[in-house]
Amino acid sequence: MVSTYLTILCALAALGAAFAWWRIREINKVLGDELDQAKAETRRAEEEIERRSQRFLGVLDADAEEARIRKIIADEQTRGQAAIAEQNNELEQLRCSYREKRAVYDALIAQLAIFDERLAFAEMGIYEPHFDFSDSDAYKAEIIAVREEQKRMVSDKTAVYCTTNWTVDGSHSKGQTMTNRNIRLTLRAFNNECDAAIANARWNNANAMLKRIENARDQINKLNASNSVFVSDAYFDLKVKELRLTHEYREKLKVEREERAELARLAREEQKLLRDLEKAQEEEAYYEKLLNKAKAEAAKSVGPQLDAYAEQIKALEKDLSDAHAKAERAKAMAEQTRSGYVYVISNIGSFGEGIVKIGLTRRLDPLDRVRELGDASVPFTFDVHAVIYNDDAPSLEKALHNAFEETRINTQNTRKEFFRASIEDVEATVKQLAPAATFLKDVEAQEYRETVARREAELSKAGLAKREMFPTEL
Repeated sequence: MVSTYLTILCALAALGAAFAWWRIREINKVLGDELDQAKAETRRAEEEIERRSQRFLGVLDADAEEARIRKIIADEQTRGQAAIAEQNNELEQLRCSYREKRAVYDALIAQLAIFDERLAFAEMGIYEPHFDFSDSDAYKAEIIAVREEQKRMVSDKTAVYCTTNWTVDGSHSKGQTMTNRNIRLTLRAFNNECDAAIANARWNNANAMLKRIENARDQINKLNASNSVFVSDAYFDLKVKELRLTHEYREKLKVEREERAELARLAREEQKLLRDLEKAQEEEAYYEKLLNKAKAEAAKSVGPQLDAYAEQIKALEKDLSDAHAKAERAKAMAEQTRSGYVYVISNIGSFGEGIVKIGLTRRLDPLDRVRELGDASVPFTFDVHAVIYNDDAPSLEKALHNAFEETRINTQNTRKEFFRASIEDVEATVKQLAPAATFLKDVEAQEYRETVARREAELSKAGLAKREMFPTEL
């Protein structure tokens, strides 16, 4: 009901402002026409003076005639200036009226934003945190402490107070009973407003909910002014603090959920590294066993059979060397917590051109992580531009992130490692930070391009004109 009433008032104020502007424009038009008419009259009068002076030269007194005509011109100019002054006065009045109506309109919009969630975020702005607790438990403990302080103020009768010692029918006790009843009603009304605001506070309306609590306090105090009953500033501040703490507590819970998910992912990667190490060691032991067996058989052989074993031994030695290198790399990955791979990937079918993801993985095969990212969460697979092994992979990843921080897509959640940057710019930065790294600029996007070609072929068969396809159309 309140929102509808405020909306109607806003519409009326806007209509009044529009009418004022229209009236100003009409007056300006009339003033312009009158000025043009006065100038035309002046020119005609001057021409008349010239013509009559030439025509009656020597017959009439030219000076007297010119004076008469100039008097006529002066009278016309006086009347024109008076009309202009009158119109200017009306214009100034309209401007004053417009300023007053605009002020009313702006005030109504500000009031409406408190109750309209569509306007709250735009009108009230982004919420800025007021606390910096390390975890959600600290926020929860502080919320409990604030609520206990509120209960204490209610018990001490300092939450809502009365500044007048009322008497009813000459009785102070009856007056105190009336005051206590008014205080309880005020507390109930204010607490209900605060509880509703706290319960509904979210990231896009937290400032509006704070304003709603302030507005409730002001309205309740205004209505109770005749009873001299008021909500204390200290109690109001506690309610504001409770709302801020509750909102930031909920946001902290979101962050902690994401952190737990990231830690779980890292733990899975650690387990996979250990499994990869075991597998690599088993593979190395297997090739070593085969090599020893081949050498033993070769020691008993002669002639062509010896040559065959020599070829087999050579191949097994290469396989053993590769297996040993793989096992050593797996061991290093498992033992060194900072070693890993930094990858640069893109997905034009899912996100469009000029968007890259720069991430880090400690898996023995970094492409497993890339395949995981392109599995079910996006419609197309990622293209790999660089996979860089580094003993201090987090530092390399951070340096790349810092280089493109201004173009980060999601500035609220830094775990979303997408950046708006061209492949050429990323390549130049990678070459600067890791000169030995291999970088591929080609964007294959096979699935996406095949899908586009198939759609265009279907449109062509249907007799429709080809049209460019964007990722959002798929």
